[in-house]
Amino acid sequence: MMEYKYEAEMLSHLKKGRRMGLEELASSVGIEPAGIMRPLVSLEEKGLVKKEIKVKSLPPEPTPELKRYRKEGFPELNVYRKARAGKTIQDLSPEEKQYGIQWAKKKGWVEVVGGKLIPKIENLDVKEGQSAKLDDYFSAAELIERGLLVEKTEKEITIEITEKGLSAEFSPEGIAQLTPEMLRTGSWKGKKFKPYDVTVPSKDARIGKAHPLSIAMDRIRDIFADMGFEEMEGNYVESAFWNFDSLFQPQDHPARELADTFYLEGSEELPGKELVERVKKAHEKGWKYAWSEREARKRVLRTHTTAASARHLASMKSAPKKYFAIGRVFRNEATDYKHLAEFHQVEGIVAWEDATFRDLLGLLTEFYSKLGFKRIKFRPSYFPYTEPSLEVIAYFEPRKEWVEMGGAGIMRPEVSIPLANTYPVLAWGLSLERPLMMLMGLTDIRTFYKNDLGWLRKARVKI
Repeated sequence: MMEYKYEAEMLSHLKKGRRMGLEELASSVGIEPAGIMRPLVSLEEKGLVKKEIKVKSLPPEPTPELKRYRKEGFPELNVYRKARAGKTIQDLSPEEKQYGIQWAKKKGWVEVVGGKLIPKIENLDVKEGQSAKLDDYFSAAELIERGLLVEKTEKEITIEITEKGLSAEFSPEGIAQLTPEMLRTGSWKGKKFKPYDVTVPSKDARIGKAHPLSIAMDRIRDIFADMGFEEMEGNYVESAFWNFDSLFQPQDHPARELADTFYLEGSEELPGKELVERVKKAHEKGWKYAWSEREARKRVLRTHTTAASARHLASMKSAPKKYFAIGRVFRNEATDYKHLAEFHQVEGIVAWEDATFRDLLGLLTEFYSKLGFKRIKFRPSYFPYTEPSLEVIAYFEPRKEWVEMGGAGIMRPEVSIPLANTYPVLAWGLSLERPLMMLMGLTDIRTFYKNDLGWLRKARVKI
């Protein structure tokens, strides 16, 4: 029994040629290709025909943005030219600040020192109009990754009648089988159905499971809880005051530029006047500049969970205290196998007047030991809000290299005294994805965010 118009006619045309393309079959029946899909699906559900889909790759097409870049120049090329001309970040257009700097830095063309653009190579030999070429500077793969070239595909559908279709008498006995359409319309009533073989093995049911990142977070929470820490939380959207100023990061620091920070429209309220005055005084005394309340009110996506540490220190009634946090942070930077623009940070502070640098090293060693890392090192580093400062590095066996895991140090008195009138305060900000990547034997940090169900089903976390 045919449930849709054209089903019987489609079968008669298929019997003549056995295999036909979708457009050819639609033309033979006398309808548009879009109108043939519903009866085709119905025939396929009855087992009378089968379709084969082939996907062809077509040459990628440039987006309007790429066409404009070809005419006006790529942002990173313009940044490089301005660096060669001795310009500063203030001389860049908004687009060059947002996209040009990060790509110019990623390609190794420029670096930013004190707000000034410094060319890192002598001459790219870039002439006007050369940016239009897909050469060593701008490969097709890179342009596709950046969304400037759009990959195109074309589907070719071939329909073939089955052996059942060749011999089927179009009667309820010949084609009756339960389909979704029959259930919706009630047309199954009165039909004779084939018996089901209940002994045929079925596929295992898919069951839910925790994401590897969630498993790692729970394990880290257990580790810090065992070590006597309290968990703290914070906001994704912060004021520049809590994200930068409270941590003694000067308002002209390069990390506060658009190239490294996501800024949002509007402004945030500042905390109590006394606290603001103490932070202002620390900046003006320590960095020798006129501190701006307007700059401190800017809204940002937090670049580190240390903003939560600053808030907790300011609200802390007494010491000693030990806090930790696991939270999402945001950095305006290019992604690669070990860097993301959005990732998680493991934060911790210890406010205790008898704390020492040795205590900091011991806490970090104990933490990574409980995670399963034995080969870790500490190396001197610099952060605006800690002194002395260090980086934690661990050996990544698949790549045969030491990988940076995060930073730590003792908060400078210019940070902890204005916030909590206490010193010292041990502090650290560690990566979540990088150690988990190493423990799972992954070579690309982006694997966690690809939503690959096959990988997620097989993924095992041992921590």
